[in-house]
Amino acid sequence: MSQEEKDLEQTQHEEQQTEETEAQNDETNTEVDPLEAAQAEAAEYKDKYIRAHADFENAKKRLEKDKANAVAYANESFAKDILAVIDSFEQALASIEGADEENSAEVLEKMKEGVKLTYEQLKKILEKNHIKEIACDGEFDPEVHQAIMQVESEDHKPGDIVQVMQKGYTIKDRVLRPAMVSTCK
Repeated sequence: MSQEEKDLEQTQHEEQQTEETEAQNDETNTEVDPLEAAQAEAAEYKDKYIRAHADFENAKKRLEKDKANAVAYANESFAKDILAVIDSFEQALASIEGADEENSAEVLEKMKEGVKLTYEQLKKILEKNHIKEIACDGEFDPEVHQAIMQVESEDHKPGDIVQVMQKGYTIKDRVLRPAMVSTCK
């Protein structure tokens, strides 16, 4: 073999090795490095977590705002109902100011009637909003009555309510204010 043939063979051999090396490099480049794949997956999960956390925080803030609004405006319906009673009282005050000595008896009679109607209107509004008067006839109940004094009475049995000093009220099943009563000894 001549030198040229040897050189040619050597060059072909080197080219073949270069091609194989390049092919191996290409295969390695096309194959995904496990570390890089894990890092990409971790980045994807981190992004999903951040988005989910942000959504959760936004929902939490929205719920807190809704709750604050619900608490702040819970009595709106009740307040609107009470405005009618205020209007009645304002009309009564205006009629008192328009009274003179000549029609004072008539104005007083109309005032009495107006106050009764306004009282009934207020009672209806309270009932509509589940506020009820506590019954105070019969035996003393420490759950809804508050005894502020005891008196002697031949007409009542011991422990019975003799007199109501201040009416009590409940809202639904809860006591707003106990009735203040005197009981028989």
